[in-house]
Amino acid sequence: MVQVLSSRVLVRPSDPARSRAFYGETLGLEIYREFGTGSDRGTVYFLGGGFLEVSGRSAEPPTGTLQLWLQVANATAAHEELVTRGAEVLRPPVREPWGLIEMWLTDPDGHKVVIVEIPADHPLRYRP
Repeated sequence: MVQVLSSRVLVRPSDPARSRAFYGETLGLEIYREFGTGSDRGTVYFLGGGFLEVSGRSAEPPTGTLQLWLQVANATAAHEELVTRGAEVLRPPVREPWGLIEMWLTDPDGHKVVIVEIPADHPLRYRP
């Protein structure tokens, strides 16, 4: 087995400045590090136990099924804050049949961002 020491998700946006504004200002992710200069600089954000790197440029909006799953303490409070910051909310927080509270957003290139609250009584948190 290869020993993984660190990991990150890489996003190659069609408009790096727009994506940095979404992840840094709208979602409010903290910057881990930046590299390069000018409008094409790379930015790496803290992402809980991992990192999200926004760098490079895609000539066209990406295609595929990239989704980010971000756990928060309170999905309703996150929803209110993200709406005031101009996030494109696809669906407000809803308790799913599997017990998680999920809200869905989209980033500027159409990647889905799932904001998840794990209730205190959910099996992911509670072990009898």
